[in-house]
Amino acid sequence: MTHINSRKETTVVVGLGRSGLGAAKLLKAKGEKVVVIEQSKGIHLEKSSQELRNKGIIVKFGLPMNLESFNPLLSDLKSVVVSPAIPWDNPTLNQLRSKGIKIESEISLAWETLKDIPWIGITGTNGKTTVTYMLQHVLQQNKFNSSMAGNMGFPASEIAFESLISINKKPNWIVMELSSYQLEASPEITPKIGIWTTLTPDHLDRHGSIENYSNIKKQLLEKSENRIFNFDDPYLKDNRSKFKPGIWVSSKGPGEANQQNDFWIDSNGHLFEKTKFLLDSSVLQLPGEHNLQNLLLVTAAARTLGVPGKSIEKAIASFKGVSHRLEKVGQIKGLEIFNDSKATNFDAAEKGLASMQKPSIVIAGGQLKKGNPQEWINKLKEKSLAILLFGESAESLAGVIKSSGYKGQMKCFKNLETATEDAFKIGIERNANNILFSPACSSFDQYKDYEERGDHFKKLVNKLINSF
Repeated sequence: MTHINSRKETTVVVGLGRSGLGAAKLLKAKGEKVVVIEQSKGIHLEKSSQELRNKGIIVKFGLPMNLESFNPLLSDLKSVVVSPAIPWDNPTLNQLRSKGIKIESEISLAWETLKDIPWIGITGTNGKTTVTYMLQHVLQQNKFNSSMAGNMGFPASEIAFESLISINKKPNWIVMELSSYQLEASPEITPKIGIWTTLTPDHLDRHGSIENYSNIKKQLLEKSENRIFNFDDPYLKDNRSKFKPGIWVSSKGPGEANQQNDFWIDSNGHLFEKTKFLLDSSVLQLPGEHNLQNLLLVTAAARTLGVPGKSIEKAIASFKGVSHRLEKVGQIKGLEIFNDSKATNFDAAEKGLASMQKPSIVIAGGQLKKGNPQEWINKLKEKSLAILLFGESAESLAGVIKSSGYKGQMKCFKNLETATEDAFKIGIERNANNILFSPACSSFDQYKDYEERGDHFKKLVNKLINSF
């Protein structure tokens, strides 16, 4: 008698981006039968696909995110792994769920392999990348065997893969940046330490409301053993009583009697833990009050792990910052040039501009997100003598800025190259202090991500500086 094996064995990974690559390699290392489907085609994907094919993983191109793409595999399809870019309630995913197929996120897949290692989960609208890099720097300077991954571009599944194939590559701590996209698809994550940096309206086209967006981030903190909050963020401050008890930090002092802060900075820049002087915040090389808040969050986490104040101070003094976040990329004739491509919303762009010495030339634009631009526009009025807009949102942003009564120079361009060239001319002619590339928009109208956009800006700057 012939026995038919009815057990479904195939897992499909959707997308050949960084998280898709990591997930596919991890699944294969765990002995799974893996197929990767990718909507795009092109030479730039060949290197990635060849790496997977060499491991025995099937890669198929030209398959969009619809049920037809999965039909040939349905009879053997066990689960589907998706990247954060695909909405968790995507209609195709719901159709697959209705057929009994398990839908997993790349981050959940990594958690299954790495959950025996303590995680430090960092979330928030803005600041989370800087906090992640800064904390990883402090830990590594203090001999912690820690790995960093998550939303900033290093897939968690890559760490899981490396730790699976080599015990020597298994870290003792994981510092993980977690976006709302990742968190909505991985409610099982329970960190040793959870950090919430800020909350302002963002990604509302995906999450629907500020309440839904907040609740996604809140669940991470509620499941964390230790919770760290930024009291300087208006939303977090106003909702303090609704959160589980935790550590609160502020760059504005110790707080009131009924809302005391655990880590705080005084008017002299001295950072305290309760009433004990811990370190001098002036060692931080990054500009802006928001970076003092980031320093406090990192300090609170490091102290939770037992790192002495002087050791934190020494590590912070050597921290150079994060690419694409207020990154100084050049100087010409007294004009400093900053790349802030990671400012993909109005709040981040406002904070970046607040850190600049006036007068500034601002370059902004891209794919517009939902959000209130008023605080950003107020800062433009205060700090900038010109705003140069490019890309998909240029004309609509120009209309909003003009209607606000902005008195500075304003011009629109089709692309970043022409906007940057004009910024140099205006900046030098009018003796501006700096050029700030801080888009206040996502990059997806003309670039694959903010990193590609920022790298393009840096190339343009180098070319222009060399031409003078």
